[in-house]
Amino acid sequence: MPSSDGPDGPDSPPPPWATLDLLTDAIHAAARRVAVPVPAAGDYPARTLTWGTQLDVQPIRSADATTDGELTEPAVASYVAKYATKAAETTGTVDRRVGNREALVLLGVPPHPRRLIETCFDLHRLYPDRKLLDWAHMLGFRGHFSTKSRRYSTTLGALRQVRADYRAAQQRAALGLPDPDDCPEATTLVLAHWAYAGHGHTPGESVLAASIARDLQLNRETAREALKELDEEGTWP
Repeated sequence: MPSSDGPDGPDSPPPPWATLDLLTDAIHAAARRVAVPVPAAGDYPARTLTWGTQLDVQPIRSADATTDGELTEPAVASYVAKYATKAAETTGTVDRRVGNREALVLLGVPPHPRRLIETCFDLHRLYPDRKLLDWAHMLGFRGHFSTKSRRYSTTLGALRQVRADYRAAQQRAALGLPDPDDCPEATTLVLAHWAYAGHGHTPGESVLAASIARDLQLNRETAREALKELDEEGTWP
């Protein structure tokens, strides 16, 4: 469901050639032509993935549209916001990588997402370049939730900054702190100086650590030998 937005914002008029009928025909043509070949692997034969039968193209009307059943700008914005903020965890999976099937049981992953994750495990051996094992906890998805053209009216960085400024203003209001724009003298000056201090042990610490490691190893070997002797003598309880 693409939305229109020009370099100057959503009020930018589309070019004269971009009519509703032309865009609708283009979307249907693209859906008919798209094809992703998948090579044969293991017991799975080669196949070609194509678009399914579910294709719904509708014009997006302005907020003051009154026709029942038509999509309006607020409705689309709510729809996009709902699914853009959903994550794989809402299906019952976890927010970190899972390395094996046993972990799924220990983590209590529900049956449906567990089957999807296990499918990623199985397909990873056949298609390792897809990195399905690394992203099994995301049900195999490792991309961005949205994309846009280079001439879009805003950037994701700008949106993140607006969100950060809003949350900072909320926090200042909760703590009773002044707005930095109104009170420049109230800003916080942060002084930071970094210097490399080294890494690892000093020569003396290295000798001490090696000595401790040898003692621990000797103690473990002595204990194993003692247990073996007790077992051979039959005196082990």
